[in-house]
Amino acid sequence: MFYYLFDWLSTNKLLPGAGVFKYISFRAAMAILTSLIISAVMGKRIIAFLHRKQVGETVRDLGLKGQNEKQGTPTMGGLIILSAIIIPTLLFAKLHNVYIILMLVTTIWLGLVGFLDDYIKVFKKDKEGLQGKFKIIGQIGIGLIVGVTLFFNHSVVVRERVASNDSKAYSNDGSAPASVAFIEPKYSKDDTHSLKTTIPFLKNNEFDYALLVSWMGDNYRKWAWLIFIPIVILIVTAVSNGANITDGIDGLATGTSAIIGVTLIILAYVSGNAIFADYLNIMYLPHTGELVVFMAAFVGACVGFLWYNSFPAQVFMGDTGSLALGGIIAVFAIAIRKELLIPILCGVFLVENLSVMMQVAYFKYTKKKYGAGRRIFLMSPLHHHYQKKGIHEAKIVARFWIIGIMCAVLAVATLKLR
Repeated sequence: MFYYLFDWLSTNKLLPGAGVFKYISFRAAMAILTSLIISAVMGKRIIAFLHRKQVGETVRDLGLKGQNEKQGTPTMGGLIILSAIIIPTLLFAKLHNVYIILMLVTTIWLGLVGFLDDYIKVFKKDKEGLQGKFKIIGQIGIGLIVGVTLFFNHSVVVRERVASNDSKAYSNDGSAPASVAFIEPKYSKDDTHSLKTTIPFLKNNEFDYALLVSWMGDNYRKWAWLIFIPIVILIVTAVSNGANITDGIDGLATGTSAIIGVTLIILAYVSGNAIFADYLNIMYLPHTGELVVFMAAFVGACVGFLWYNSFPAQVFMGDTGSLALGGIIAVFAIAIRKELLIPILCGVFLVENLSVMMQVAYFKYTKKKYGAGRRIFLMSPLHHHYQKKGIHEAKIVARFWIIGIMCAVLAVATLKLR
């Protein structure tokens, strides 16, 4: 909203300096500061409200050290995160941007699914919460909305690179020649609706999902949604559940999400800027630069929530926060055509997810074969395995953060590492 107000003030020369709101970097900085303030101020009040309403976590006895101390800690703290994302985005982003609209819908949709799950657990005293099939339906629903929007909306476009007879703008080692002051990026002036995405570690690393249905004839591109939308649904569901599983000890999911968010800011900024996209030889995606403002609010919300969620936690995010965090990361990555980077970028989520799948599959297999189930890990998800080994949860969280940073650095390095 502020963007439109200050744009009007700048256009009519009513306020000197109002044009600064045209810069994504400035609005992103304001978004992250605002989200931090909202998290700190609103967080304290929401926690006090949850205490008064006795909205406490019911902890299952898993035999973990310090577990009983968490009994009664307020949950549904994801409301803090959602507020700190939505409010700054509404204030500082261009609200007519299709990507911003999509991210807001994703945040609210999955926040509501998670809220319903937490509400059933806390107020209905049902430890199982929302049935798994309804969670999946909710995740499939938002995946369907995202897939349909990205496929059919005409504002979702790329700019194709064009051949140029000009001298190279950059030398082979990536540095700009001293004799070159500026060379216009070599992209078409026309927007193209495309399903191309980025394949990490490969030169000319663009892959078109439409090619998967090329066997359908000359008009195969109009049928590409048959493969694209299911892929989007799968990614959104997987990453959302990954974040949900990771949210098991104080600060783990929140800090990991913040690290991923910073990485996505970098990827979105270079993808939405023609100069950087040309230099890095990556797809130029018009209008995606605005997503930097949204993700700045996301990072601020996660860091601000850590004020209360770090060990020992004063509040838990619950499914209200964790389902939304994972869904936001997935949709954002798909929007900037970097979804194939998710296994690297979200390495912590992936390992946590795999640890559960491996544990369950191996237990069922050995029970069928030997009559008694056996386990790979002392407990799953993986962070509980290390707790069982006697490692303090604060140290586990710090080490997982370090792994998350390593994954983030590798994800950024793929821009040049091919």
